Amino acid sequence: MPEEIVKQLSEIDIRASIVNATRGEIDRMPLPGLHEVLWESREYLGWRDPQSRHRGYLVHWTDGRPVGIVLRESDASLTRGISAMCALCRTAQPAHQVSMFTAPRAGEAGRNGNTIGTYICADLACSLLIRITPAAQPLHPDPAEIIADRAEGLLQRVQAFTADILRTA
Repeated sequence: MPEEIVKQLSEIDIRASIVNATRGEIDRMPLPGLHEVLWESREYLGWRDPQSRHRGYLVHWTDGRPVGIVLRESDASLTRGISAMCALCRTAQPAHQVSMFTAPRAGEAGRNGNTIGTYICADLACSLLIRITPAAQPLHPDPAEIIADRAEGLLQRVQAFTADILRTA
């Protein structure tokens, strides 16, 4: 399993982890039901804002600390009837289940309107999706190995995405 799997977070931890929002936005941010989260089965905690249909949040661990970002779903949607792939979990699925999300860069760059974008599962539930037990494969006969490889890849891609958001130049 990945080294930086999500550790249990409190409301205070989550709010303090957000790197690309104002204090007011962070204070108004709704939180998911933290008592329902299966922390040991997550590479990140992702949730959608029930009051703002285009807003989402993602928190993960890197270098021993939580890092959180605010995401905005694009108004544009992919063409129905085609497949799309999430850039984080790399799972192909119907286009309506994958959305373009943008995130303001941290600091002055974000305040100046600079953003980073990528296609992500619309429900932000990649950690759950990668754990669907796969059929045995010739090179990876153990389904647990396949899930561990998927988890490691997901975590690396989430960390790379947030590293881009934190990059100042």
